[in-house]
Amino acid sequence: MDVLTVYVGQGELVVLRHGMEGIVIDSRLPDTDDVSAEAVQTQLGLVLEGRRVPGLILTSFDSDHCDPRGVDFVLGRFEPDWIMYPKYYKDTDCASAVFDTIEKHERLRVRGARPLRRVSVRLDRVDRRLLEGLSSDFDLELFSPHIEDMDSSNNCSIVMRVAGRGVGGFSYLVTGDTENARWERINSLFGTALRSDVLSAPHHGSRSATNAETLLLVDPNTVLISAGVDNQYGHPHPQAVAAFQKVAKHIHATNIEEGVSLFTKQVGDDFFTRLVR
Repeated sequence: MDVLTVYVGQGELVVLRHGMEGIVIDSRLPDTDDVSAEAVQTQLGLVLEGRRVPGLILTSFDSDHCDPRGVDFVLGRFEPDWIMYPKYYKDTDCASAVFDTIEKHERLRVRGARPLRRVSVRLDRVDRRLLEGLSSDFDLELFSPHIEDMDSSNNCSIVMRVAGRGVGGFSYLVTGDTENARWERINSLFGTALRSDVLSAPHHGSRSATNAETLLLVDPNTVLISAGVDNQYGHPHPQAVAAFQKVAKHIHATNIEEGVSLFTKQVGDDFFTRLVR
């Protein structure tokens, strides 16, 4: 199993690979001088060449995670079986454009052997947190969102543990932009079930999303931070990085050296991350 955290400026796009499958998480394509959308599309094509893509996970409907251009590219190029997103309504141009794009691909595939399936998730609307029938090579375990804490777009984000099955598999915690108030509830409900080898830093390393108890429960070997070079939000926050350093052996961010992608894999009992231009 391996993880590619693609540099897309201020936003997120991740590929998890294991066995013969690859799952795409979020869909941000860059609109800065740091890197072009075409370069990111080429990178995705190379890393997913020869692999089946069972699904695309959109952690939220915010434009830095849920870019309609990226959704269109992934659905058209890789034809995943399903697209997953949190079950809530957001009245924005971005969200409307994403659903228009999904509907376009549903129409294109409606008469084919593999119609596109929507998977809308919320904890109080699923029978089991372990989402079955979505992948042959990965297990997907849902922790958020839940209707009780959906008080902001950030707290409607998907939190999910994705783990590769069998030999060579490890666990990766998807976090979206989940903030501390929601993390406190997640901690109390799920505790050490959050344990994961690799953590996607919540909300690009924001201080307001870095919960000390969560970090102890996840106990990651590696933290991966997706943030833009010289971004206006100051992500990752120095206090968040300091907190990560107290629990994780390795911390890597995409906004170093004028922007780099991060390719992470397990080596023996440890993890190694290579910086990719």
